[in-house]
Amino acid sequence: MTAKPAAAAARATVYGYPRQGPNRELKKAIEGYWKGRVDAAALRETAAELRRGTWQQLAEAGVHDVPTGDFSYYDHVLDTSVMVGAVPGRHRAAVDADALDGYFAMARGTQDVAPLEMTKWFDTNYHYLVPELGPDTVFTADSAKQVAECAEALALGHTPRPVLVGPVTYLLLAKPAPGVAADFEPLTLLDRLLPVYAEVLADLRAAGAAWVQLDEPALVQDRTPAELNAAARAYRELGGLADRPKLLVASYFGRLGEALTVLAKAPVDGLALDFTESGAGNLDDLAAAGGLPGKRLVAGVVNGRNIWINDYEKSLATLGTLLGLADRVDVSASCSLLHVPLDADAERDIDPQIARWLAFARQKTEEIVVLARGLTGGTDTIAAELAANRADLASRAGAALTRDPAVRARTAAVTDADGRRSQPYTERSAAQRAHLGLPLLPTTTIGSFPQTTELRTARADLRAGRIDEAGYEERIKDEIREVLSFQEKAGLDVLVHGEPERNDMVQYFAEQLTGYLATQHGWVQSYGTRYVRPPVLAGDISRPEPMTVRWTTYAQSLTARPVKGMLTGPVTMLAWSFVRDDQPLGDTARQVALALRDEVNDLEANGTSVIQVDEPALRETLPLRAAEHAAYLEWATESFRLATGGVRPDTQIHTHMCYAEFGDIVQAIDDLDADVISLEAARSHMQVARELAAHGYPREAGPGVYDIHSPRIPSTEEAAALLRKGLEAIPASRLWVNPDCGLKTRGWPETRASLENLVAAAREIRAELPTEAA
Repeated sequence: MTAKPAAAAARATVYGYPRQGPNRELKKAIEGYWKGRVDAAALRETAAELRRGTWQQLAEAGVHDVPTGDFSYYDHVLDTSVMVGAVPGRHRAAVDADALDGYFAMARGTQDVAPLEMTKWFDTNYHYLVPELGPDTVFTADSAKQVAECAEALALGHTPRPVLVGPVTYLLLAKPAPGVAADFEPLTLLDRLLPVYAEVLADLRAAGAAWVQLDEPALVQDRTPAELNAAARAYRELGGLADRPKLLVASYFGRLGEALTVLAKAPVDGLALDFTESGAGNLDDLAAAGGLPGKRLVAGVVNGRNIWINDYEKSLATLGTLLGLADRVDVSASCSLLHVPLDADAERDIDPQIARWLAFARQKTEEIVVLARGLTGGTDTIAAELAANRADLASRAGAALTRDPAVRARTAAVTDADGRRSQPYTERSAAQRAHLGLPLLPTTTIGSFPQTTELRTARADLRAGRIDEAGYEERIKDEIREVLSFQEKAGLDVLVHGEPERNDMVQYFAEQLTGYLATQHGWVQSYGTRYVRPPVLAGDISRPEPMTVRWTTYAQSLTARPVKGMLTGPVTMLAWSFVRDDQPLGDTARQVALALRDEVNDLEANGTSVIQVDEPALRETLPLRAAEHAAYLEWATESFRLATGGVRPDTQIHTHMCYAEFGDIVQAIDDLDADVISLEAARSHMQVARELAAHGYPREAGPGVYDIHSPRIPSTEEAAALLRKGLEAIPASRLWVNPDCGLKTRGWPETRASLENLVAAAREIRAELPTEAA
């Protein structure tokens, strides 16, 4: 059957694109700038080359209007803060002295000035810098970056579409600045902010932008009537401007719900909607609202967050339905392609047949172009592509990799008892205290220690055959000995082996589990210059043999102090992978949990008394709508308990979480039934400690006192001050002392000094406590 041709030729476009370059050129240039090896001019030229290459690739693929302004040296929300003049007072002098250095100071901090808080971008693993606003905030327009990149694209012969974070989302993502009342609502600043957006829009129109994209993903979350009214007011005012480009308001990551009607009625020129994450929701709501007569609809029918090939026939059916609901329908991914790697063709080590199931940013761009062509000319014009797509989808559905009968039988046999510890926490904690003999305010780290150039070189030498396995293992043993020696001398109470053998906290395990595929070049930005290679979860999961026991046991043999076994939890193993989309996430989580349960039990059997199972993604993966929270948290917490429920009472189970809004999931943290949880708290000034106390959290907790995402070295006094704040919420008998997160990204000099100060702070506070505190 031939699809009905579109009334107007459908155009292909994308919301945004990966920034790093094919070989992470941006990361290398920025880090070189920080170290003084690259000057500002060279950094800017590298950035310009990457932008030129991206726009050229998109144009050659058949994309009509290319996104500009989505490129960032660190974070697009931070770029928005600069655009609207929302620079914290503590950073103003640095920004005034040198805009680029001041920008990085806001992102990373300096030895004397703390950075902006960082947290997760909705339910992704991308981190943004949280705007700090207050009743005294004065906004001023600075459109230089956006105008310059628009002009760059025009000069190269492209049709630019500048991309801005929308004003409503920007304010909803912000927090009260330090010293501002906690109940201050940044959205009350909307009327002050809109004239600044109006000025930026006028500048972009003058620069030659025909369209500007305003991203409003916050509107796919549950929003109050007041917030929806604010969105209506914002776009009534911006849409009513006389001197403006056409406005495309973009939402993604889910269903707009009531906000769709608000935006459909606004005097804007187009909407971009997600038709993947929302299921049929946006489609049904759009039809119920009477469509978008006289407006442009950009239909996100290609999943911008996962790496599986598109189902062309399904997408064309959706697009065909949309044709009658808007003045014109264009085709795009569901969100910015920032969240997927650059090019699947670079993967040479994946079986060619399996590789045909994968679509990274370049392949997704090609899919969008094919769909636009098919929507315009009918299915006959893309007959060859449709046939190949059907064959690839059938190949994946029938592959032996996707179904392991033994794994499925074991998962089906799980009982409620498998997910429960044999004794309640009050009895376990007494057994653990007697067994471990730890002091009040025990000190520890989160797991990883600096990944030095020497370690990375050793891994590269092993892959290249320049050293053999025995030589590599000796290098790892040397590093473990050095890490343990330092921790003992520094006075830490519970030690870690430092994870020198691990490339990434998810990838390391994925490479040892069946059902996972590892990439060589599948880099995705997590924050700033931190890139990860999420593995691909393609089939049923099992653990052929122990993964960490050897190195943890070796480390424990070198010290009398307890050494933590370090594992990544089932939810994070899913969230930081490209997960399979052919079965419910809960089913996949149980498979991973059972594999980890085997590892936990083997660690315990080999003498490990403290085992940490990290779940930093528990909050990140929380659905954006409250109605979906309960079902998610049920399988998420159950999978953690399934992984950890088989140990003895005197084995202490830890977990760790970082850079998220923990107050939303305190009950779920409680439901994990871990004995100790460590959490990010330094940038948020111990907010999580207060949230745990308000909930009545009954177990032990370590809110972090050392922000490891900044090169700053916290002083003993600073760490002690944070500990005192922690003690206002958590009694000393249940308070641990630790950094916010792992130390993999830090250098040894700052790590040594910071941890020595952390231990000194713990000792100082112990000396201040009354004897009965123990």
